[in-house]
Amino acid sequence: MNRREFVKSASVTAVATGAGVAAPAVFSSAQAQARNETLLIVSESGPNNLDIHGVGTNVPGYEASWNTYDRLITHEMTEKDGVRYYDRDKLKGELAEDMNIGDMSVTFKLKKNATFQDGSPVTAKDVKWSLDRAVSVGGFPTFQMKAGSLEKPEQFVVVDDHTVRIDFLRKDRLTIPDLAVIVPCVINSGLVQKNATEKDPWGLEYTKQNTAGSGAYRVTKWTPGTEVIFERFEDWKGGPLPKIKRVIWRMVPSAGNRRALLERGDADISYDLPNKDFVELKQAGKLNITSVPYSNGVQYIGMNVKNPPFDNLKVREAIAYAIPYQKIMDAALFGLAKPMFGAPADAQTKVAWPQPTKFVTDLAKAKQLLAEAGYPDGLETTLSFDLGFAGVNEPLCVLLQENLAQIGIKTTINKIPGANWRTELTKKVLPLFTNVFSGWLDYPEYFFFWCYHGNNSIFNTMSYQSAAMDAFIDGARAAAANGDKAAYDAGVKGMVDLAFADVPRIPLYQPYVNVAMQKNITGYEYWFHRRLDYRAFQKG
Repeated sequence: MNRREFVKSASVTAVATGAGVAAPAVFSSAQAQARNETLLIVSESGPNNLDIHGVGTNVPGYEASWNTYDRLITHEMTEKDGVRYYDRDKLKGELAEDMNIGDMSVTFKLKKNATFQDGSPVTAKDVKWSLDRAVSVGGFPTFQMKAGSLEKPEQFVVVDDHTVRIDFLRKDRLTIPDLAVIVPCVINSGLVQKNATEKDPWGLEYTKQNTAGSGAYRVTKWTPGTEVIFERFEDWKGGPLPKIKRVIWRMVPSAGNRRALLERGDADISYDLPNKDFVELKQAGKLNITSVPYSNGVQYIGMNVKNPPFDNLKVREAIAYAIPYQKIMDAALFGLAKPMFGAPADAQTKVAWPQPTKFVTDLAKAKQLLAEAGYPDGLETTLSFDLGFAGVNEPLCVLLQENLAQIGIKTTINKIPGANWRTELTKKVLPLFTNVFSGWLDYPEYFFFWCYHGNNSIFNTMSYQSAAMDAFIDGARAAAANGDKAAYDAGVKGMVDLAFADVPRIPLYQPYVNVAMQKNITGYEYWFHRRLDYRAFQKG
């Protein structure tokens, strides 16, 4: 497929079921200006939901939400190792023109000229309704808000049409930055309420397939599993008007086809090719390749500690010593990751996250631990992974399967489609699996609150419960809010040490975000959510 056919095919694909919008006309090859204003992205998988508040919204859905909705505030940009990078500690207004932080509340003045994509004004009532929704729908969005002590609708107060106040439940350094993540997006409450029902009071079915925001882009067509088309919102007030007018995001399951489209110039960007391809493409020099470590992120092997056999610490330790760490680094990742294993025996725990464990591959020790656990003849289990990111997950699981077989553990690999992964993972019934978690707020206590706390968030995928761990996490959060460095340091070291001792999950490596772009594409920015931000891209 050449570029002209590729673009033309994007214009004629059927309209998304239930989307209720006509397919936009896509530029012809004669329109050079339109080509420069259209970005063509190819990836392995796409969104299963356009609403970050939706049930089981997958990671690609985060990208759709980020680019189509605004928040009250967002991050400034800085530069890190030659890449534009979000500044964790500097925030600015997006829908807010002013932010006044008091002792136990923060007040926002809204931009009076901001409108939603249907032309209706953005008001404080919309902000309150949106935040009420986020803390009320349950699941991931509600837990995300709770991570910043945003828990009750009563916290969100309409002062006047363009002023909203958020009252703090407690002092928490995560509260303000938590307002800049994807979840607290501002939604057109009037539009969604018109499409809500008694059984669906928050209009989740409507926003699953329709965007209702004020963001820089609006979805004009979505064909699940095939493509999403975004058009620039010409009256966007959240920042400078983007240079790119149209984004065509196509799902191309074959990594070989994605690479071929890039190499022929038929696609502009791809970000989930196998690492081997990124290494080879970088060596070839015809594309720009960017590799950035996930902020606050770890790929891990998780075990369900509520049920046998992984309720047994020695079984979990056996798995940890059976993992072929370096083979995974070499054969699955081609070196494009930071190892989170093999720390020296005398290494001191740091006040930082992520940091490596002291585990190394030792099959004899693994087999001994398995016997001590009461499984001298081994055991059988399933090993699950997200097929939406099969480029790394599949070779990783095959390598692990081979090593586990050597200590008597027979595994059946369970390939779960990307659109279903989040739903299956959050049922917390998978016995053994690999997954990645990257904390949107780059603080150790935030990561541990999500992944290890007894509140049992959806990302505590191991169903791990420990009163001692909860005390470390809660203590670190309280110490951070009160500026008590000694208590904070002790809390972080305590939770890291306990996580490595109880080993409900085994860190493997800190992944890299790898993005391949044509040489004429500029403006890539790394964000905490690791997805593409279309607003800064330019095309020469």
